[in-house]
Amino acid sequence: MQVIDFKDAKCRHCYKCVRHCAVKAICVRDEQARIMVDHCINCGRCLEVCPQNAKTFASDMDRVKGYLRQGCRTVISIAPSYAGVLDYDRPGQVVDALQRLGFSEVRETAEGAALVTDEYKKLIREGRMPNIITTCCPSVNDLIEKYYPECAPLMAPVVSPMIAHGRYIKKLYGPDVKVVFLGPCIAKKQEAVGDDRVRGAVDAILTFEELALWLKEEGIDLHECSDMPMGNPDPEINRLYPVSGGVIRSVITEEEADGYHKVFVDGLENCMEMLDCLRKGELDHCFIEANVCEGGCAKGPASAHWNTSYVKTKVKIENAVSYKKARDLPEMTREEMYKAFGNRSIEDRQPTEEQITAILRSVGKYTEEDELNCGACGYPTCRDKAIAVFQGKAEVSMCMPYALAQAESMSNVVMDVTPNMIFVVDHDMKILDCNRKGQELLGVGRQDAVGRYLFEFIETGDIEEALLTQEPVLHRKTELNSGRIKAEETVVYIENRDAALVMFRDITREEQVREQHYNLKIETVEMAQKVIEKQMMVAQEIAGLLGETTAETKVTLTKLRDSILNEEE
Repeated sequence: MQVIDFKDAKCRHCYKCVRHCAVKAICVRDEQARIMVDHCINCGRCLEVCPQNAKTFASDMDRVKGYLRQGCRTVISIAPSYAGVLDYDRPGQVVDALQRLGFSEVRETAEGAALVTDEYKKLIREGRMPNIITTCCPSVNDLIEKYYPECAPLMAPVVSPMIAHGRYIKKLYGPDVKVVFLGPCIAKKQEAVGDDRVRGAVDAILTFEELALWLKEEGIDLHECSDMPMGNPDPEINRLYPVSGGVIRSVITEEEADGYHKVFVDGLENCMEMLDCLRKGELDHCFIEANVCEGGCAKGPASAHWNTSYVKTKVKIENAVSYKKARDLPEMTREEMYKAFGNRSIEDRQPTEEQITAILRSVGKYTEEDELNCGACGYPTCRDKAIAVFQGKAEVSMCMPYALAQAESMSNVVMDVTPNMIFVVDHDMKILDCNRKGQELLGVGRQDAVGRYLFEFIETGDIEEALLTQEPVLHRKTELNSGRIKAEETVVYIENRDAALVMFRDITREEQVREQHYNLKIETVEMAQKVIEKQMMVAQEIAGLLGETTAETKVTLTKLRDSILNEEE
């Protein structure tokens, strides 16, 4: 089942979860991280380091509230790490708070730890196992079964304290009782619900984070609660289970060592190193307490919200413990405490050398010198990342040096081929960068330009205005190089650098053409005016001549008329 995963987030060029996942159980597809269930050991490390806070957890909160609404008898098993995680005045206040929420009884998981302690002591006394690895941490159990199956025969065939306690509660109150485990561990969800070997012992899981939200929702303040007793006898020293070395101190006293060397290991990388030693046969007759979480369960991924200091948590837990052996343990059969572990290893398909080479070449890695092995993608070496690409776990684009080189290459090409003069200047007009055309304008190379002040070369009034007002100057015409260059100026404020991007577009040729067009228009207008004036003069001359000839014609015709009339008389 899927216990944890990521919500959609901005995973591009991050890969922090991949870097921190020791077993590489995270795949990245379409720039989105996803957890591979079959590879995952549910340590929760990826969710702790995710800068996007993009974790999702399969919560049982609604299921638990449903049990309580339906009136089911519900017993809560609270992990002993509560003593260092929750903020209260007296432990019994936690009991009262949980009963106010509706739980019929509150019992300590350390009661189950006492049962597990007894089984471990039997294994030590029998002495048949060359090494004994404790099996309280479900993430360690998954790590061994999936990635170190050769070490599975060294795992103590004993259920975890949570499962032992769940089985005991159901044995005590009947199979219809609902058992809810409360603790700091994400992996317990997978163990309780996703493991068929122990299914049914625990019905639901709550984390301390979820409890805090629930108490706030109901308006319950632990400091205002009454001091109520736990429902179980004092488990004594077994309350030490959540701190490093706590299992060993609960199980083995000096007189009970029986030849086994006591070893406790916490932290996933340290556990893997220990398992490598076992696999190589370098350890013999060791009783090994292993925890994936550094500092033990007290620093589980669902508890660090309240106590970031492991030392403080450890001291609180140890001060609350009675260093005595638990007495009058409940009757549990060997079968009820038994769990078989085996090989659940994952077989990923492996690429050929030719396929690895092809993937490496696709990101510009042609020789061993090209393989930087920087780990930015999340994988320790370029070859490991190439194998992950072949297996569908990673994307080619996750190679940060290659992506950066490509980006720089393209940006340099754009900067160098653009005909515009580009500068980046700070608030004091100091040149931070400039392109090739900008260098040509200044008459110096980039090395000589960077660090000098732009006002040494050109007027910077518009740029100073843009930096002062943080408002852009867009497409403003100006002159450069003593008026020999006409330019269109654009200035944009760069907020995160408190600097300005300055771009001059050379419009000298455009202005010359525009001026030529303007002059041509003026000449055309002047010519048209001259033609009009000449036409008017011609018209006037024609009108004058027409007037003279008309008068002469009138006189002549008048005389002719008069002459004709006189002849008739």
